[in-house]
Amino acid sequence: MANVSVYNMEGKEVGTMELSDAVFGVEVNEHLVHLAVVQQLANNRQGTQKAKTRSEVSGGGRKPWRQKGTGHARQGSTRSPQWTGGGVVFAPTPRDYSFKLNKKEKRLALKSALTSRLQENKLIVVDELKFDEVKTKNFKQVMDNLKVEKGLVILAENDANTVLSARNLASIDTTLTSQINVYDIMKAGTIVLTKDSAAKIEEVYA
Repeated sequence: MANVSVYNMEGKEVGTMELSDAVFGVEVNEHLVHLAVVQQLANNRQGTQKAKTRSEVSGGGRKPWRQKGTGHARQGSTRSPQWTGGGVVFAPTPRDYSFKLNKKEKRLALKSALTSRLQENKLIVVDELKFDEVKTKNFKQVMDNLKVEKGLVILAENDANTVLSARNLASIDTTLTSQINVYDIMKAGTIVLTKDSAAKIEEVYA
């Protein structure tokens, strides 16, 4: 069990919390973390790029000039790739870039990402994040108190005041424990967990 400090919204240490080694203390598998990031980026690709091959370009059915005697190189169609307006030799076609990762691989990749953030001292636990009103200034003050410049705030439940207060901060993202993924965790500079969200992650992934 790893003992981490728990802070309040003023940035003061108010206690400690034990994090399960089954989630935050696994052996980091960098290869699986890499695969999980690549998979998410690949699955987000639209794959709609398209260009026409010579068989798809309209026209060009008539031989532009006779085979011999003109002084020109022989040509069979004005839609050959060397002609302006001709087809593309190896034209891109719509395709699906997505690929599958096994469930166990996904879970281990997520645990590895969380463990690496803890080992790098880039994981902070706060007792709670509660705001009486939607105000970006108040949320920014809390992040300054915690010394978080760029980070990902993981909430146990959807709190409109917290989410809306953070929305105008370009360097801070918020998400729910049910929506966490390896890419967001690795992209964030610092992970901010509430005690409830840390407990919920352990409940699901331990």
